[in-house]
Amino acid sequence: MKYGWFFFCIAVLSVACNSSSNNQPATAAYFARTDSGLQTGGVKMIPIETPKGTFNVWTKRIGNNPRMKLLLLHGGPGGTHEVFECFESFMPAEGIEIIEYDQLDSYYSDQPNDSSLWTTERFVEEVEQVRKALGADSSNFYVLGHSWGGILAMEYALKYQQHMKGLIISNMMSDVPAYGKYAQEVLAKQIDPEVLDTIRGLEARGDYSNPKYMELLTTHFYNEHVCRIVPNPEAIIRMFKHLNPNIYVCMQGPSEFGVAGRLVSWNRSQDLPKITVPTLVIGATHDTMDPAHMQWMATQVKNGRSLICPNGSHCAMWDDQDTYFTGLIRFIKDVDAGKPVKE
Repeated sequence: MKYGWFFFCIAVLSVACNSSSNNQPATAAYFARTDSGLQTGGVKMIPIETPKGTFNVWTKRIGNNPRMKLLLLHGGPGGTHEVFECFESFMPAEGIEIIEYDQLDSYYSDQPNDSSLWTTERFVEEVEQVRKALGADSSNFYVLGHSWGGILAMEYALKYQQHMKGLIISNMMSDVPAYGKYAQEVLAKQIDPEVLDTIRGLEARGDYSNPKYMELLTTHFYNEHVCRIVPNPEAIIRMFKHLNPNIYVCMQGPSEFGVAGRLVSWNRSQDLPKITVPTLVIGATHDTMDPAHMQWMATQVKNGRSLICPNGSHCAMWDDQDTYFTGLIRFIKDVDAGKPVKE
């Protein structure tokens, strides 16, 4: 969902899914920012081999712990690391190193805008190359994926969990069709019928850039289910400015209440028992995702724990920080100490 998976305000919806672009990479702009002092310390551009050549992705390490390294996978696809800036206030102080990271075609990373690269399989290989470049392994490597990043984290674990110490799936279901059904049958019905009719009418006409569309969604959906801090935190506002709508529309589709992109049939629920690495599944009572489904996911992996944030929404790391970070930090420290994960 355009903002539901990761609060996307899509201004341009005319990009064809099978199109490609030769846009200049963002690397030059990144180095200009570095020279001006806006990005310092811990920043590392990592070369990524793809079927279309080598590109650079941006990472930034905060903290330094050889035992606990947490790689953060942002949502979208096409979001940015900025949604994780609140982690900087919690994790390093607890001795947990975090690595913020913009995926290919996102913000500080190169943006070839080639839709042939927009597949879960290629993104999984990208994460594996990032892991190797960071020097992380099964003794210290934790992966947290939020929203679309949760899909990516599950896919990565199913292929490369031998290199992981722990997995955190944040605010993402394991079944996209079930997610779409929850949006239609539960969340949409919480909206005033007249408002919902107006929203659906605008969607039927493809009028997603209409200010009325965003106004109604912001008031009746985003402020309830995406981020309950109003006005939104400054980092999320910046995220709006830096998102890449092209990849989002291609993989997710433009509508707030239905999936229509390449992820439309994605479903890994039956494969959850194959995940044997210690796993924390985080959800929230007011999430765009079904909290009951996310609780269930924790029972399906071999060694899982559930964390539901009672005051939180899709961005529970912002609007229910006490619950979110207390549970996350405890999980990582328990895994590090060899304590049981199941409760």
